[in-house]
Amino acid sequence: MKNMLLAITALALLGCNTPSRDFRGIEAVQITVAGSTFDIRVRGNRAEAIRINSEYAPRLSGIAPKAFVAIERVSGCKVRRLGGDQALIHASLKCGNTPDAMVPLPVDIRYECEIDDIYTNRGLGEMVTEMNCAPVRL
Repeated sequence: MKNMLLAITALALLGCNTPSRDFRGIEAVQITVAGSTFDIRVRGNRAEAIRINSEYAPRLSGIAPKAFVAIERVSGCKVRRLGGDQALIHASLKCGNTPDAMVPLPVDIRYECEIDDIYTNRGLGEMVTEMNCAPVRL
């Protein structure tokens, strides 16, 4: 009985950072922004961020600004809309060849980001305007 309970618990934990159906098969970029670590997957004009670290975050509003920045940095696109919960965030993106477009981060590398400048946005709280991301050696 103990072995069965252990197996069920292990299977449940495996699903903690499993992408949703629309993002299966897409390689994740792992990025840490201000202490929150996300697996980001991008498909077309949509993105999914799965928060994979443990931290106190009872609502999306506590994680949304960090997810917003992480998704924009990884995708190279602007986030138009953000939704979901504190663990799984979905975004609609506006991508295009604009002069201020960012270069997407390559996959297969983990990134740590330091925030240089923050401003307050009424809808999402504090937002980051400048950030430097560097690869992390594993």
